[in-house]
Amino acid sequence: MVNHVSSFGRNGVHDFLLIRATAIIMTLYTIYLVSFIAFSDISYASWSQFFAGNFTKAFTMVALTSVLIHAWIGLWQVLTDYIKCAKLRGGLQVGVVALLFGYFFSGLFILWGA
Repeated sequence: MVNHVSSFGRNGVHDFLLIRATAIIMTLYTIYLVSFIAFSDISYASWSQFFAGNFTKAFTMVALTSVLIHAWIGLWQVLTDYIKCAKLRGGLQVGVVALLFGYFFSGLFILWGA
């Protein structure tokens, strides 16, 4: 069996399942938002009330986490395929991870408050 240093114990099936699961969650969240927009009068008050609910906050965090996992796997695959210099690829991967963590914590603080 061949061990790849860049895989960190993951395999293609694991990535495939994560991509599909996160895509399903993102699709459900999109349907949830579109149905709210289509069937309600959009104003600041209704939008604030919509996002004040715990279900919407939790679903938004799950959707945000899904987007970030989806983005990480996609960017990891692109960087692994196209950046051959290990140091450059490692630096870019660290930068991507830092950016994704920044997005996660920004979403967390915006939704749930500091």
